[in-house]
Amino acid sequence: MVMFWFLVIALVVVVAAVTLAVLGHGEGAVLPEAPPERLHDPLPADRPVHRADVETLRFPLTLRGYRMSDVDDALARLGAELAEREARIAALEEALAAPRPTAPDGAHRDPRGAGEGGGR
Repeated sequence: MVMFWFLVIALVVVVAAVTLAVLGHGEGAVLPEAPPERLHDPLPADRPVHRADVETLRFPLTLRGYRMSDVDDALARLGAELAEREARIAALEEALAAPRPTAPDGAHRDPRGAGEGGGR
């Protein structure tokens, strides 16, 4: 019987609290509009993006997830950086694959300076 009265009193308290919360604010008491969250730490514009920049990048949450414009900007920047690096890698690989000029037979010298004629 004690448990029954405890539950009844708890129910009355909850109903009263909800009623006060809904009706107790009065008319015209509206919460101010919250300022929209913006990306605080964007990717650096003055230098290439490093791994640590991507790992620390955090997007602010909105009602339905992340702000699409912030995510699109970050992905576009990362895509441009990757394309630039891929082009640089391709140019370096092409330079390595290119045939190197060989020295004529008689022009071969020992890099230590002990070529023809001996040093002693």
